[in-house]
Amino acid sequence: MRGLLVANHISWLDIHVINTLVPAAFVAKDDVRSWPLIGWLCARTETIFLARGSRAAAQDARERIVAALRAGTPVAVFPEGTTTGGERLLPFHGALFQGAIDAGAPVMPLALRYLDARGRPSRAPAYDGAITLWQSLLAIARADGLTAQLRVLAPLPSADTDRRHLAAHSHRAIAYHLGHGDAMAGAATASPSAAPPGRRASGTPADLPVAPPSDCRPTDNPNPAPATCPSA
Repeated sequence: MRGLLVANHISWLDIHVINTLVPAAFVAKDDVRSWPLIGWLCARTETIFLARGSRAAAQDARERIVAALRAGTPVAVFPEGTTTGGERLLPFHGALFQGAIDAGAPVMPLALRYLDARGRPSRAPAYDGAITLWQSLLAIARADGLTAQLRVLAPLPSADTDRRHLAAHSHRAIAYHLGHGDAMAGAATASPSAAPPGRRASGTPADLPVAPPSDCRPTDNPNPAPATCPSA
């Protein structure tokens, strides 16, 4: 598997789950280095760290993403920019998709969910809202039969399109496979004409509305995701 790996984000555990599928470099905010456990996980994944509020750092990170992709190293990002409990999908930031375009690499959407012993969605690994890392660890340890389900969707070519379209198309493909009807309903205001050319994700109806990119809007989540959003 190669290209820019794009996944929804639920937990710090997502990094390990994706790396189990394919070793990848992750894009993370610079302060993640000091996070307990998460910083250690990122350090083991050839993480591309990015300092906040620096255009020079954002450009450097973009160049490193392009270099990694051209060298055949998969690069993983969480374009929501923060975590959720898994019951919804936030808009995707478009800036990180530029690396795939510049490198001529495909975008690989990944739909991630956690299930309990009965096959129902589980919030045990969630690292959102006011949940602390310690509380997340305890919830995971106490969960019975917890399973991570990671579905690899059809690759999206990055040629002849732009980052907003790639972000929107990745969003709707992941939302469709996770069954997030609310995410699709929220995307209904986008114009269908904004859909990127080329092959669409397998199993995704052609008439699904395009999810609007977030353009790096901030969220109120106190647990920011490791993925970051460089300046446009």
